[in-house]
Amino acid sequence: MTLEFKAKMRGNVLVGVNPMGLKQEVNNQIQYVKDQGTFEGPKKVLVLGGSSSYGLASRINLAFGAGADTISVSHGGGPRSEKNLGKPGWYNNIFFRQAAEAEGLIAKNIMADAFSNEAKDQVIDFIKNEFGGKVDFVVYSLASGRRTDPNTGETYNSVIKSIGQEVVGPNVNLQKETFFEQVLEPATEAEIEDTVKVMGGEDWRMWMNALQEADVLAEGVETVVYSYLGAELNESYYNKGTLGRAKADCDKAAALINEDLKDINGKATVVVATAVTTKASSVIPFFPVYCLGLFKVMEARGQHETPIMHIDRIFRDMLFGDQAEFDEEGRLRPDSWELDPEVQAEAKVLIEQINQDNFNTDFTAWDTFMKEFLNLNGFEVDGYEEKPVTYEALVNLKP
Repeated sequence: MTLEFKAKMRGNVLVGVNPMGLKQEVNNQIQYVKDQGTFEGPKKVLVLGGSSSYGLASRINLAFGAGADTISVSHGGGPRSEKNLGKPGWYNNIFFRQAAEAEGLIAKNIMADAFSNEAKDQVIDFIKNEFGGKVDFVVYSLASGRRTDPNTGETYNSVIKSIGQEVVGPNVNLQKETFFEQVLEPATEAEIEDTVKVMGGEDWRMWMNALQEADVLAEGVETVVYSYLGAELNESYYNKGTLGRAKADCDKAAALINEDLKDINGKATVVVATAVTTKASSVIPFFPVYCLGLFKVMEARGQHETPIMHIDRIFRDMLFGDQAEFDEEGRLRPDSWELDPEVQAEAKVLIEQINQDNFNTDFTAWDTFMKEFLNLNGFEVDGYEEKPVTYEALVNLKP
């Protein structure tokens, strides 16, 4: 039976998926990188969390921009029934692998809990036996609401809350297209600690230590983790909240990893990325309204970026180019476009005027935000042409 793909939302969460739309979206991102030309970069890359957003963009960019062989570790299942076609990341992995292998590149998908010791063992075994023995670049791009410590067995859950104060601000319900005032309660100390455990730098360092102990890191290996600091407009619920505390822990982890990697001249870098449309962007309190204003300003300046555009600039121009911008903490700062005082001033004026009557009009970047949001699950993808697809065809796709 031919399947019908529909975008379905529950609040600000998109639950429907269009696998063939995802294939087109992966191909669109590949084509974007190819259009920019090639650059000199790493050749053996491990991406932790490579099935979507920045992780997927990193994998695409390094494979089709720098000619890198890649391994991705990600968690997310395939089709279970005609009503449950699986996660977008499952299909992203498959269609990336098909495209990369068609150009003679190694593209290994390891579907596992990336926080587990078993995943580390699988990766190390593959590197030693089928990947040339060493990796020269490691991307840490895991995003999860929970993490089980592989050594203690204890499970931690993250929360998105403020710290020390209640925060009140505007938000939108994407499903109902309504504008409302949201109240964000302050986190308890236990919730702060748990969020750091899930989203901080501990697991990043555990991965790097495991890879180093197994002797699968090349001389001069580099590793990056993606962070976000934001601006004064969103600091009360982001940088000064639980998410910000977790990101600060990544800074500490980077310093420790740099010390760990001294013997092989390795380097760990925190990359402070810009605000883009991801699944997280829609569920972080107040953040959609910030994006509606910011994106409108950035579009007018010709500086609005999707994840693949942003990652391409980070790698091509900054990390492996000559336009790197570092702050006093040693963090790479491609978010300088977002934080430009003129951009923030314009965004502030616009955001303060967003209300129920105009949030989903061309007064804001509503159309851009929603299109990019739907693209994440394969809907409204540029160049997509609907063709008959059966459930059996999806089941037979090999990760």
